Amino acid sequence: GAQGLARRDVRPFSLVGVVWDDARAHLHGTVQVRTRATGNARWSAWQDVEIHGDDHGADPGTREAASGALRGATAPLWVGDSDGVEVRVQPDRQDDIAAAVAKALPEGLRVELVDPGPEPAADPGPEPRAGLAHGARAVHRAPTVEEAAAASVNAQLASVGTAAIPAAAAAKPYIGPRPKIITRKGWGADERLREKGFVYTKAVKAAFVHHSATGNNYTCKQAPSVLRSIYRYHTQSSGWRDIGYNFAVDKCGNIYEGRAGGVAKPVHGAHTLGFNTNSMGIAVLGTYSSTTPPAAAVTAVARLTAWKLGLHGVNPKGKTTLVSAGGKYKKGKKVKFNSIAGHRDGYSTACPGTRLYGKLGTTRAASAKYQGR
Repeated sequence: GAQGLARRDVRPFSLVGVVWDDARAHLHGTVQVRTRATGNARWSAWQDVEIHGDDHGADPGTREAASGALRGATAPLWVGDSDGVEVRVQPDRQDDIAAAVAKALPEGLRVELVDPGPEPAADPGPEPRAGLAHGARAVHRAPTVEEAAAASVNAQLASVGTAAIPAAAAAKPYIGPRPKIITRKGWGADERLREKGFVYTKAVKAAFVHHSATGNNYTCKQAPSVLRSIYRYHTQSSGWRDIGYNFAVDKCGNIYEGRAGGVAKPVHGAHTLGFNTNSMGIAVLGTYSSTTPPAAAVTAVARLTAWKLGLHGVNPKGKTTLVSAGGKYKKGKKVKFNSIAGHRDGYSTACPGTRLYGKLGTTRAASAKYQGR
């Protein structure tokens, strides 16, 4: 009953996923891919691609959800620089295979191959770049309207257009020190891909922790490429207005700005269906179902939540109540969460992976300590 795409040569890509037309349709089965690294004749082993269903994405009733652009999608998988792909979709086993296939494979099923795009240009500073001809100077390109808008919302924290917002000491009781945050410019976000304008919620009362489910075969130097690929997959493949997560953390503990709108502001994300209002989403890049997350990543989540939740007067070891917009819980139902919760707490999903979910108790304690509690 398996269907798929036979081995074929393709243009270079680094991340792969499968999408389909109806965001409300479920793919009941197993998706696997294998790829061929660029310049290598050998093919990888089959790798599972996590089925997201609709557990990630915009809340029902929001403008983003009603845009008509949304598609169903698996999680994207990072495979590194590749130029060959093969895909198979195995429906859930049932007595009637024909019925299983009809149920398992939604219409418009297709493979999305994502090129992360170019690395962000380094700031040449006042001196000519090394390698330029004597007397030549690097040309500073004026930022586009979209780039200027994405940078200006962080102007109170750092110079407009900077690649990273610097760390800062705690300024008030129970607000943790601000960690260094790599900006969208710093990881190379193409601001033309997102919708213009920013959408905010009233406050940040909770933080939902995710894993990106993109696999762990990336280096920390490649993390910006992984993030650019996820951004392209969310906007161009899945039809979202921007990347879904408010922040991302790599395996080395680097923290990245996610959805545009300002790192200190309550930006409305698309990460935990039903509970995107008054919350934020943090994705740890990787897959942590059976792999233990690095200590540096767990510490980074604690530091980030100590600062961001502290801005809104939230105790990381406390509880908070959010109102469901629909999904796992009926629309309008009030649900109590830990202030630092896992994605699976808000929706029926394996995210953020058993091993990362098991670290959330440690994260809450560390975050509260950073706040001085």
